Amino acid sequence: MNLPVHNNRPEDECGACGDRREFLRNAAALVAGALAGLGLSPERAHALQLQTIIPLRTSGKEVIYPIPAGDGAMIDKDRDLILARQATAIYAFSLACPHQRTALKWLGDQGRFQCPKHKSKYRPDGSYISGRATRSMDRFAVRRDGGNVLVNLSQLFREDQNRAAWGAAVVWLSEK
Repeated sequence: MNLPVHNNRPEDECGACGDRREFLRNAAALVAGALAGLGLSPERAHALQLQTIIPLRTSGKEVIYPIPAGDGAMIDKDRDLILARQATAIYAFSLACPHQRTALKWLGDQGRFQCPKHKSKYRPDGSYISGRATRSMDRFAVRRDGGNVLVNLSQLFREDQNRAAWGAAVVWLSEK
């Protein structure tokens, strides 16, 4: 059986293009409806997720990222790392909540991190606010090199074990 051809594709395949587009439109409407039913706008749902960041390169145990352009948080899933900027300060955190190692979320509209499992809350600098956790987020050692931030993956500091090193694990973009 010979099928008519449109754009070098059999007609039955081309006819499916409309079906796929309609499916995608319907799926997007369904997702938007589900978010609205949960009381979440698409913008609010996006704020719950950390944006992805890809390192420029690695050098030994250091990972090199560009300095974030503005306030907020980004995730490097491959390294379980959060890179966050707040005003003139840049921090690198472990992605895991210090309570039970659940991946943290950034609530951009509230300007803080939160654990989705037990609702522990943290300021943008990683300091503990409330919840089941009993300490602040773990910070990686960081330093600045020109327009980049270098994160040392072999140096992770817990506030309750080494408060001085934890407090020093910050890059300042201007004089404090």
